[in-house]
Amino acid sequence: MRTALVVGTGLIGTSAALALSQRGVTVHLADHDPEQARTAAALGAGTDEAPEGPVDLAIVAAPPAHVAGVLADAMRRGAARGYLDVASVKGGPRRELEALGLDLSSYIGSHPMSGREKSGPLAATGDLFEGRPWVLTPTRDTDTEVLNLALELVSHCRAVPVVMDADAHDRAVALVSHMPHLVSSMVAARLQNAEEAAVRLCGQGIRDVTRIAASDPGMWIDILSANPGPVADLLSDVSADLEETVQALRALQSSDEGKRREGATGIEDVLRRGNAGQVRVPGKHGSAPRVYEIVAVLIDDQPGQLARIFADAGRAGVNIEDVRIEHATGQQAGLVQLMVEPQAAPVLSASLRERGWAIRQ
Repeated sequence: MRTALVVGTGLIGTSAALALSQRGVTVHLADHDPEQARTAAALGAGTDEAPEGPVDLAIVAAPPAHVAGVLADAMRRGAARGYLDVASVKGGPRRELEALGLDLSSYIGSHPMSGREKSGPLAATGDLFEGRPWVLTPTRDTDTEVLNLALELVSHCRAVPVVMDADAHDRAVALVSHMPHLVSSMVAARLQNAEEAAVRLCGQGIRDVTRIAASDPGMWIDILSANPGPVADLLSDVSADLEETVQALRALQSSDEGKRREGATGIEDVLRRGNAGQVRVPGKHGSAPRVYEIVAVLIDDQPGQLARIFADAGRAGVNIEDVRIEHATGQQAGLVQLMVEPQAAPVLSASLRERGWAIRQ
């Protein structure tokens, strides 16, 4: 691939353009808002000048509701040898293109499974997709050349290609992305009118659950409008679980010992099913999940503290597998949770103590 056209210079489009530009591809940028395309160009994502002829690959990064229209326009103009979109739903745009009577041999659907809570070109980075799954949904009509162009794009973005059927993809993202986002928003909504004294007690658990609720509502209305059925089906199942859990909690309030046992059994059931589901979430680098030991270190909220901890861990010969930070309420301090292999935890704890760090047991 030597040339590309990116239509839509938001977070995803600009990030893909940055990755391609960094690898020597000439990228042309277009957007319904010319100022946004100029911003992306100023960031080094390419040029906002129109290409003189067909490019190798046109990448449409428009909202799901507009993907088919933008693709159809580009295909009728002969803008590229191959066409690809990065919308978070795949079945709907393909069916819309079929209904328009377009030849889909030059088209392939795709969805990079990466993003941020922020949107727009200023939030874009050239490494946004690195190590992340990038779903491709070819059909029997997709030309091999177009599939190869898509694979080249994924390679330039250092993502991991995953080939799926379009409708299977839509059911999958409803489960792992769209439904969880709505559940996160519902939990976060409970905080809107909560008493300040209660909100001040928020810890890392509530931050983890509500993090994705900070995303742009307008963007999510577009996404959910394109995939409402599978998401509604899943929320219906969640609703049934919630009703059973509410009944179990009510039973725990009963003065009847038998009802309390039934309630405890119901709560245990949902918690154990949660355990069983959680362990299926892929671990580091997409590998099978692993159990790490946590070494908790108290730190002051001052520049250089994290760098010192990581440097001291390196001197101890210990690899940090993951890290979390819990900030203390009302204090300029926090707790850094270093996740390491179980056999490395005693080594790291002893080494950090020797270097003056306060280890929380």
